[in-house]
Amino acid sequence: MPASLNRAILGFIVAAISVLIFHQGMWELLHLAGLMPPPYPTSGVPPFGVPRIVDLCFWGGVWGAVFGLILPKLPASYPMWVRGLGLGIAAALVGLFIVPLIKGLPLAGGWTAMSFVRSFLINGFWGIGVGMIFSLLAGSALLKPA
Repeated sequence: MPASLNRAILGFIVAAISVLIFHQGMWELLHLAGLMPPPYPTSGVPPFGVPRIVDLCFWGGVWGAVFGLILPKLPASYPMWVRGLGLGIAAALVGLFIVPLIKGLPLAGGWTAMSFVRSFLINGFWGIGVGMIFSLLAGSALLKPA
């Protein structure tokens, strides 16, 4: 199997795991601070009614697969957790500026400061987790260009 496909599959799996540990971990901390509802939400997501946590894991996995594919193009001089943080920042920006346009929601969470804080904390922590877990599980051959 090509190294790029291996990186994409590993990226998907790692990112889904990072949603369950890092993303929801930060969500829990924000919940304890009174800034978020409880983590691991199970409410249905339209149009199929899939539990929200499953939806989050799936989309996190898609981001992770892309991360795995572009990883050889990212500067190797940066530690993996920093490259993962870049992934988290990209996901936060898309979540604030692109997803609302698709869903007909207010742009950037209505431009409230707390929307930005929550998004960057949760997604940034998730991205750091992706980088950390990926580096633990990936062999050096997966990190090199295909």
